[in-house]
Amino acid sequence: MRVTYRAERIRALFAGALEPAFGTFLLLIAVREFGASPAAKSWLVAGPSLGMMLGPVVVSVVEALRIRATVAMAWITAAAACLIAAGAAAGGQWGYVIPVALGAMGVHCTVPLMTQVYRSNYPPASLGRFFSGAFVLRIAAAAAASQFVGWWLTREPEHTRGTVLGFALAALCGALCWLRVPSEPLSVNLTSKYPWRGLRFVREDAVFRRTLMSWMLMGVGNLVMLPLRVEYLARPMETGMRTAAEIALLTAVVPNVARLLTTQLWGRAFDRLNFFRLRAVLNMGFALAILAFFTGDSMGWMILGAVLYGVSTAGGDVAWSLWVTKMAPPERVADYMGVHTFLTGVRGVVAPLLAFHAAERLSIEGIGWICAALVVVANLILLPELRLRRK
Repeated sequence: MRVTYRAERIRALFAGALEPAFGTFLLLIAVREFGASPAAKSWLVAGPSLGMMLGPVVVSVVEALRIRATVAMAWITAAAACLIAAGAAAGGQWGYVIPVALGAMGVHCTVPLMTQVYRSNYPPASLGRFFSGAFVLRIAAAAAASQFVGWWLTREPEHTRGTVLGFALAALCGALCWLRVPSEPLSVNLTSKYPWRGLRFVREDAVFRRTLMSWMLMGVGNLVMLPLRVEYLARPMETGMRTAAEIALLTAVVPNVARLLTTQLWGRAFDRLNFFRLRAVLNMGFALAILAFFTGDSMGWMILGAVLYGVSTAGGDVAWSLWVTKMAPPERVADYMGVHTFLTGVRGVVAPLLAFHAAERLSIEGIGWICAALVVVANLILLPELRLRRK
């Protein structure tokens, strides 16, 4: 436990430094340095989601090879670091996008193994506390890295390749941290060797199935609105255009401050509260955040929405990463998490497409009401479990 927590806190700093890479800076470099086409940008943005979809395959392969989970994560993350570094030497858009997208897939496909290690090395009653203790450092590192890289690229716009190498170095250092964490080979599943065998638990485990359905509706509702925030804020107002500083305040600064301040509180809540009750509270937080941000008619409402979004995201970070540990048999945590990450990857690819197609036909405020309704329906799906646990 102590060795894992010490190594995980150090790794969180490098993971935080890498967090703004795929969604912001590596995409920005693709646009400015290589003039990336829409297809190239789409593949780059989809890299993390595609990696999550590969989670069950990674679990199956690591289980078959009988190697320690943390060793497998170290090698996969190191290979991802090499791919990202290869992108720095590219001479064209696809020479850059292909290795960087593959690197993003490598970084994100190890999540099921990560959750299995947490379940094995941390006391079950303190999982949330230990996870959130390290995750706070990750959030702080992500904020600091975003600020520094943004300043660096503004000051030295021609040094984009050095920036790519910096992100590759962060991934490599994270891989080295995994080598310090003790772990065991995954338990062999004697019933099937099929890579997506974990999907059978969706059929066999009714509670797991209903929870995944609820998570899918909530996730789609939330992810549809996420890319529309900037588009909503960039629209002209009666008083003119919002400044870049106002947009940054509402989309990055306020949510991340709220996220940083409440992550450890949510970690303790995860350990002490019934999971379904916790999930229901988080869902309502996201629904209220969507309504306040997209249907409010003043800066105060949008700040309230940004705060609610940050607070709910903090709890969502903890719940998303650990919830299967409360539902899966200890030796099958990686299989359950593989199904969860697979479906997360699916909605990560689908939701942005739905968002921008819907924006062509409906008002953003109307989309906000629809997405808030999806989140409320997600809570209704959990209602039988809430009643059962109460009894």
